[in-house]
Amino acid sequence: MWTESSAGVQPLWDGLVPERLSSSSATSCPLPPRYEAVGDARRFARTTLHAWDLEELQDGIELVASELVTNALRYALPEGAAHGCVRLSLVRWSTRVVCAVRDPSSHGPVAKAPDFVAESGRGLHLVESFSETWGWHPLTGTGKVVWALFRMPGQNDGPSH
Repeated sequence: MWTESSAGVQPLWDGLVPERLSSSSATSCPLPPRYEAVGDARRFARTTLHAWDLEELQDGIELVASELVTNALRYALPEGAAHGCVRLSLVRWSTRVVCAVRDPSSHGPVAKAPDFVAESGRGLHLVESFSETWGWHPLTGTGKVVWALFRMPGQNDGPSH
């Protein structure tokens, strides 16, 4: 799990509820339980980052959002899941952007051993490569949030030596 002391920003809590933050700092969208939602996630990320004037993060966050949503759709939804069981959230902190996907499964994601000829199984390796760090946070009751952290352009954590 992620804590403020380990990442320098507030912890992710039960689902990254944007109502707890100003609307200019956080936004989310429910996604339908079908694979076309991956394109919706990419468009949502692109539009949000444009509104926040953070286009420099667009490629990485779009890719990570699509991977996290794909994993939620593939591994976390029960048969016959209802609309809105998966939620993509983007939260802008002072020096970071968090891309998070909430789903109803309590099982954490597991990165598979890389198989570069397989058609799938590399998503979490891509998430790790494109983000500063990533992890998951169980929710009270049921479900989880899988998140990835991105440093805003021009930000660093301390004095350079």
